[in-house]
Amino acid sequence: MSPAQQLRARLAGPGIVVAPGVYDGLSARIAALAGFEAVYVSGGAVARSSGVPDLGLLTMTEVLGRLREVVDAVDVPVIADADTGYGNALNVRRTVREFARLGVAALHLEDQVTPKRCGHYEDKQLISVDEMTGKVRAAADARGDDGPLLIVRTDAIAAEGFDAAIARAHAYVGAGAEMLFIEAPTSVAQIERVADELSVPLLINMFAGGKTPLMNAQDLARLGFKLMIAPSDLQRAAIRAMQDTARELRESGSTDRLADRMATFTERDDIIGLPSYRELESRYA
Repeated sequence: MSPAQQLRARLAGPGIVVAPGVYDGLSARIAALAGFEAVYVSGGAVARSSGVPDLGLLTMTEVLGRLREVVDAVDVPVIADADTGYGNALNVRRTVREFARLGVAALHLEDQVTPKRCGHYEDKQLISVDEMTGKVRAAADARGDDGPLLIVRTDAIAAEGFDAAIARAHAYVGAGAEMLFIEAPTSVAQIERVADELSVPLLINMFAGGKTPLMNAQDLARLGFKLMIAPSDLQRAAIRAMQDTARELRESGSTDRLADRMATFTERDDIIGLPSYRELESRYA
């Protein structure tokens, strides 16, 4: 099966798929080796790993380069953040085709203006429902019958209110959305209402420090959510570990005291598949 078919089959089964946010080949391999069934290429995490905030500053070309890296690094389905599609409906058509060409299993588009900002920042602005439904139709046409699962996100809770978010979600399903992503509900009651009021498969975003209260995957599955992303957890853990290691190296001139918190030389090489490359090297020698 294609990655998209694999993901659809898993989502059709019981329970919930948890997809950690990754941002390069190494983080993707770490997540896959931990046993996750899918990985999520977070636009925000990719931006931060490039040294810029999540304010829509990266181009599609830059994101495609990172997506290619992740898809090549793992065998599990890759879910991609396509932001606003990098422009209007025509841009969306090209974006979806380019993402599909790389072999992503799913992608999501959102209804913010371009350039967008992190869904948990203040002062988000949305395009009209009519414009967004046109972009969704363009995406559905571009993905075809066998392309990536089309997930559509709305940021309307913060910008227009909860009821408007639900109304937008219904409009997006009518335009071709296969899964809905209602960004930044601010209470457990809102999370429950999303599950109650929408009958299509649902994605939810979970991470500490945002506007949405944390719920574990099992409770979300009981409510009916099918996909949970944790977009920044791995990166935030890596940031803290790098900060601690950099501080120790600068202050003491050595990282000996942190040896038990660092991957060994061999573990590092095993994660990125050095043994298989050595085998190929000997085969072609």
